[in-house]
Amino acid sequence: MAKEFDIRPVAKTLGLDEDNLIQYGHDKAKIDLTTLPKNLKRKAKLIICTAITPTKAGEGKTTTAIGLADGLRAIGDNSLACLREPSLGPVFGVKGGGAGGGEATLYPEDDINLHFTGDLHAITSANNLIAALIDNELYQQSELDVDPERIIFPRCMDMNDRSLRDITTSLNDKKAIPHHSSFVITAASEVMAIFALSKDEEDFLNRIENITVAYNKHGQPIFVRQLECREAIRKLMHTALLPNLVQTKYHTPALVHGGPFANIAHGTNTIIATDLALKLADYVITEGGFGSDLGMEKYMDIVSPLGNFRPDLVVLVASIRALKLHGGVLFADLSKENPDAVKVGLANLAHHIKNVKNFNVPIVIGINHFKDDTEAELKVLTDFLDKEGVPYALNSSYADGPKGAVALAKKVKEVLAKGENHFTPLVNNTMSVEEKIETIAKKVYGAAGVEYSDGILEEIKAYKDAGYGKFNICMSKVPNSLSDDAHLLNVPENHITHIKKLRLFTGAQFIVPLTGDVFTMPGLPKVPASKKMN
Repeated sequence: MAKEFDIRPVAKTLGLDEDNLIQYGHDKAKIDLTTLPKNLKRKAKLIICTAITPTKAGEGKTTTAIGLADGLRAIGDNSLACLREPSLGPVFGVKGGGAGGGEATLYPEDDINLHFTGDLHAITSANNLIAALIDNELYQQSELDVDPERIIFPRCMDMNDRSLRDITTSLNDKKAIPHHSSFVITAASEVMAIFALSKDEEDFLNRIENITVAYNKHGQPIFVRQLECREAIRKLMHTALLPNLVQTKYHTPALVHGGPFANIAHGTNTIIATDLALKLADYVITEGGFGSDLGMEKYMDIVSPLGNFRPDLVVLVASIRALKLHGGVLFADLSKENPDAVKVGLANLAHHIKNVKNFNVPIVIGINHFKDDTEAELKVLTDFLDKEGVPYALNSSYADGPKGAVALAKKVKEVLAKGENHFTPLVNNTMSVEEKIETIAKKVYGAAGVEYSDGILEEIKAYKDAGYGKFNICMSKVPNSLSDDAHLLNVPENHITHIKKLRLFTGAQFIVPLTGDVFTMPGLPKVPASKKMN
């Protein structure tokens, strides 16, 4: 096993040698960016994997991204997967893992799913140092004059624990001032969002120092920079900011770095890792969390402008199983042939195709193929795609490894060879905050309109007056529906996007409109995945 998954030969395929690596055992390493030539230029085609609206069946974005990277390698191309780090919360909660599956898996799988190289531990520690420092300013009654009722920076941990969503601190300390606090899961923290959006260490530290942590008793904001912890944060985060190199089961290289949730933050791997990947390979395959309405939209409108990326192609993942669920089939009946349900579910696929076309980027449908799919069901799907003129290919990399993704790899190269790419973000900083929100709601979610709860428009005006009007809009929305109601499957009609609250992330430079019941600290299900590991 040690010899089979030695990371050094994999690094060599990217032009890296041992001097460029900080090894964590034999099978994983960080890439020491300071050892790389300064004249490396971007050369790769950037491919984004997204999906139709997620269902209980699982659409397979990560397995498709890994399989496509393997498939391109199998036909002789220098490909590189560039993916997110899993969070322990979903690993022990619902998903059971985030490193792919079957024959399309990252190695060392358990390490990647658990402690890996310690990045999430570092982010958690940096976050909680900030939380401890602002509470100490309150305790010491410092010149910052912290208002105990307006400490807004939460603690975090990398685990699902609903009991920590709302807490009261300092109850048993007679010298302290009891006050409300909370925990978010690390993947939903502003520190994680900044980690993934920063271009380098200095950019990261500058953004961290711009986080608003509290307000003083005069209503003025208190920023991290006033806590004077820049060098402490640097020491905690210096190594974490270096991209992690691992490999697939079939020895295709993969950079796995950063892991913000897409229903709260932007849901993609780090700009640092993607920038490096584009310099090391000819084809880079990344993914956006959840469907095209969440991770992909945020990649196009937030990540790409910040990273100066120009996505070359989108692989939109769909499966017969998921289409049947959107078509009204019960999960227990998925194995029964039902072409009519597939036909109904095609409306969801059509909506996501439209979403991709909104950004003027070429598209290929990756049909995640399962053994229970029947010829009649597949014909309904392929006839629809043929009629719409949308290129597609079957992908069975979960079961068949690289050979199962060769057809998809060839179709991707065929479409890329045409060179038809006019990528344009849907929203931009010339729009007002309201225009950005309403453009995303109407053109991406298919909403009939937007409703703002009492006080929201006044809050938006205050943000504009404070100079935050040009911040990105990072919508917080349930992933299981195009609407903000998780129970509405397929393509809901005449739905309204409800803006219930706003959050201001001055470090990440987001305004986050909260549209539905999205928890920044998830809970565990009735039967957690951790129980299934026995």
